[in-house]
This record gives sequence, structure tokens and C-alpha cells, in this order.
Amino acid sequence: MNFSLPAGLLNRKGSAAAVPLPSTAFGAAGAAVSPPGARADARPATPKVAIAKPASPDFIRIDNVVKKFGDSVAVDTVSLSIAKNELFALLGSSGCGKSTLLRILAGFESATSGRVFVDGEDLATLPPYKRPVNMMFQSYALFPHMTVEGNIAFGLKQEGASKAEIRERVKDVLELVQMGRYAQRKPHQLSGGQQQRVALARSLVKRPKLLLLDEPMSALDKQIRHKTQLELVSIIDKVDVTCVMVTHDQEEAMTMASRLAVMSEGKIVQVGTPSEVYEYPNTRFSAQFIGSTNLFDGNVVEDEPDHIYVESPDLETRMHISHGITGPLGMPVSISIRPERVVVSVTKPEGAVDNYARGEVSNIAYMGSYTLYHVKLASGKVVVANLSSSRLMRDGAPAYGEEVYVSWSASSGTVLTQ
Repeated sequence: MNFSLPAGLLNRKGSAAAVPLPSTAFGAAGAAVSPPGARADARPATPKVAIAKPASPDFIRIDNVVKKFGDSVAVDTVSLSIAKNELFALLGSSGCGKSTLLRILAGFESATSGRVFVDGEDLATLPPYKRPVNMMFQSYALFPHMTVEGNIAFGLKQEGASKAEIRERVKDVLELVQMGRYAQRKPHQLSGGQQQRVALARSLVKRPKLLLLDEPMSALDKQIRHKTQLELVSIIDKVDVTCVMVTHDQEEAMTMASRLAVMSEGKIVQVGTPSEVYEYPNTRFSAQFIGSTNLFDGNVVEDEPDHIYVESPDLETRMHISHGITGPLGMPVSISIRPERVVVSVTKPEGAVDNYARGEVSNIAYMGSYTLYHVKLASGKVVVANLSSSRLMRDGAPAYGEEVYVSWSASSGTVLTQ
């Protein structure tokens, strides 16, 4: 679906900027860094929606924020920088502290310690109703007795805006979200996706500097979730606003955000673009939380500037990784190999002396465009491989119980030390 921006939402230069909304960006300590020596072409980038380039690295600055509830620490010394016009995602499982951090930004909670700045202004000095922040709630929180138009206009009426201004701004934002023809309907007469767009329009009409999204897709059916994600990013990208969203859905974060932060137990584990976090996780938690992976525990037996060798009790051969690391020989490490990097063959890989193992197909899961193969090795370790269904149709598919070889390239592994 293509969204055109109403004339009332254009700035003086004729570009989209009158109503604040962002694309994601997030910059801080802990950003993922490609390992030394890694080839730039070794890993394809994750497909992303085009998002405007952030203008400033610290439009939002979170400095050492701590939030405690009694003896429980919900947010533990979090520091982040988010650029203007970014769409930034806080990603983590339930109870990791992401929603508490969002509520601190919104003014629903006060930080136990630390400070939060938006556009250089300390939010602690402002009451919630004066903060340049709007929030789109998980349940949308639309007034059931009001029309779409009435819901969107509510905040402007509370601010005392003139009738002419309210009428013009509501009209513009209805055009933006393509809900103009539904202006007189009540919420119960709308689909879930339409209700979401009304909630977004209500948040945008006040032109906040910062928009907060709390699990924005959780109320939608899976069938329409992906389409709505792209529509939402398209709308946000047309207006001048910075956006922070909270989600536990990794696919949602990777589809919508230009950068994301993985949270666990109140701390930031890793910050980076979706492709950085996926391709180069910095901990076992990140590797397992973002997508699925095969983890091999072992010890470094050879360490050179451009490669290392690791011996793992799970494998009969050594693991060859095409970059060096910092650490002593013998140090324990984990090697992360994504399922799509694993090759399955019925014959031993030609010329292979490392990075392969022999096993038996223990499970096959057909997923449509791809098929997941579970291969049980002699050590008992199960390796998961994501194989293209079209390739299997062309080259032949190994059968359940068949003996096969799994292998991967030296550039496919990521070394994890924690």
C-alpha cells in the first residue's frame, strides 16, 4: 500500500516533516562490531524497509537509568543514545525491563536514579502532560463512544486548539493513515488494523517529538501483522518524529527498526542494526534470542591474526573460524552457526578437513519456502539446517533416518566468549 503525504504535512522545503514520527536509530556502548578479518560479503544483509538517515546521534539520551521496585531492579544502569528520526526497538522477553524503560520515557514511572533527555531537555523537570511525548498503547485505548474523528481530535480539544485548527490537522492525519472515509465510524465498526491506524493518527496529530509504541502488533492476527508492520513504518517515515517501540517479537523488531537493543534482566545486552545483531551476536543470549542458532562449546587450540581453530567435544573435526580473537590458548568459547549457513549432503564435502560432521537425519520440518533438517551427530548433538525447498526439489532431499554430512564455511561462525 502506498501512502501519500497530505500537503498540510509538508515543511517549507516541500519535504515530509510537519508531524513528528521517526525511523529507528540507536547508538550507544555495546553496539555490535563485525569481528576482525570478517569478509564484508560473507553474510547477506537482512532485508529492511528504507528509512531516513538519522540526523543527530543523541536526540534522546538515557544516562545510567535505574528503576527499582522494592528490592527488585527492573532497569539496571541503562545508558542509550537515540538519533532524531530513528525508529528504535527495545527487544526482550517478558520481565526484561523494556516496558518499564518505555514507561519512564512516557512519564508513567520515575527513575530511581539516572536522567533522560529529549532534544536536550531533562524530562524529570516536566510533568507527563507537558512532555513532547505521545504513546500508542498495546490495546489502542480508543474511546468506544467517539467516532474516529472524535478520537483523533480529543487531545487537541484538551489543549484548547481552535476548531479550524483541529479540523485541518485531523483531516491531514486521516489522509496520512488513509482513514478519511471512516471518519464517522465508531471503533467497533473497524478492523484491528484500522483501529491501529486510528490510534497512530491520534498520537501523530499532536505532533510529538517522541512517539512510543507499546507492542504495536500484538493485537493483530498473524496473517495481517507483517503487512501492517510495513504500512506503519511507511507512515512513520513520512513524518518528523523519533520513535521508540517495545516488542518481544524478534521478527517485528527486525522488520520495523533501523536499530535495536536486546535487553535481559534489566540490562542492555547488545545494540546494533538488525543485521549486525543477527550476524554478529556478542553473547550466547543474543545469538539464541535473535533467530535460532547452533552453538558448539569448545576451546581455542590455535589463534592467529586471521583465523582460529577450536576443538569441540561435539565434533570429530576441528572448527576453523576465519578471524582471530583476543584471548589465551585453551580459553573456552562458543561458536554460533546459523541454520541457513549449514549445508547438508549425502557425501562428505570434497576436500574438507574441518568444519564438518557426520550424522543421521532425526527430524524434518517442511515450512513451505524452506525445510528444517535436524541432524543428530554421533556425540548426541543435534544440528539444525535451514535448506531451501526449491534447492531440495532440484538436488534431492535426504530422507528421515538417512546418514548425511553437515558442513559450513570458515566465515559462517561467530565466536562468543560470554
